[in-house]
Amino acid sequence: MNLPWHKNAWSKLQNMIDQDCLPHALLITGVEKIGKFELMQQLVSVLLKDNIIRKDNIRNNLDYPVLIRRSNYPNMVYCRAGEMVEKNKNRSRDIRIDQVRVFCDALNKTADELQIGVIFYGDEMNIGAANGLLKTLEEPRKNTLIIILAHHIESLPITIVSRCQNIHISQTYDQQTCHWLIKHIGKTKKKDYNIKHLLESTHGVPFKVLSDLSDGSFTHYQNYQNQLLNIVVNPLMIVQIKDFKGNELVILNCLQNIIIEGIRLKIVHQEDAITELYQVFITVKFEFLFKLLDDIYHTIKLLKTTVNISLLMVNILTVWSHIVHLKKYPQITNKLVKLVF
Repeated sequence: MNLPWHKNAWSKLQNMIDQDCLPHALLITGVEKIGKFELMQQLVSVLLKDNIIRKDNIRNNLDYPVLIRRSNYPNMVYCRAGEMVEKNKNRSRDIRIDQVRVFCDALNKTADELQIGVIFYGDEMNIGAANGLLKTLEEPRKNTLIIILAHHIESLPITIVSRCQNIHISQTYDQQTCHWLIKHIGKTKKKDYNIKHLLESTHGVPFKVLSDLSDGSFTHYQNYQNQLLNIVVNPLMIVQIKDFKGNELVILNCLQNIIIEGIRLKIVHQEDAITELYQVFITVKFEFLFKLLDDIYHTIKLLKTTVNISLLMVNILTVWSHIVHLKKYPQITNKLVKLVF
């Protein structure tokens, strides 16, 4: 599968192959659903001159315990989070050290043909697992390639990152990707949605556009967007906050997107854009919009704590509801932090 937004990443890999300088360890990074797994498959298929690994269904959960999984290509193994630890027990959220040990043992065997090990996702390794991988990265067997996929490179130990060649897949908004989406979302949805807006709403992640359309997430997102716009146009509508219970992270991400789009409209003076959105932001100070974005960012981080979520949302949405009329931006970040301690 040649994905248009993989062009730059694949070009780097192709150059390595052509110059016979492919490293022993690759780190493929990018946000969730950007296609890291698909890029890995493309690379391996080219190296093997065979599409055999396309038959591997290793992203599906198994109903029996396993540490690593074998590929249809005999010299390839996978190590992933979410494997069943014991029969009828909960699945592990992390990649554990026992998994990494078996993974490394499988790659330490002598083989005449290329050996390949894939870890996904590397940022889900616990500290023991990451440390257990170091020796294999430092002293790789000849004719061995380790590929680590990761959503968040900053969550990986520097000792891992420094021993890998990083290939990053960037988010995309280009015309080629829009054409790709048009071919994949079906005739009905082509008429109902603006493809460029769909891509912008997912921050340039094409696969997320497809998944959000298929499971109805985009419809819910549009409803939340309309409610948030209603609140800023009519502050009394803040009572709608009760409808957001249980979906706070989605709401905050949606509000982030609205503000980012509003900033963009102010910069380019795009009056032919969504009239309501443009009219909301035309008189708001840039300073206030960026401060609210910063507060939303801190609030999202606090959602992972035991803080009162309802109080968090009231703080943010109260500022949002008055953003058009603010003369001075309130200091709410310190209040948010104090709620945790």
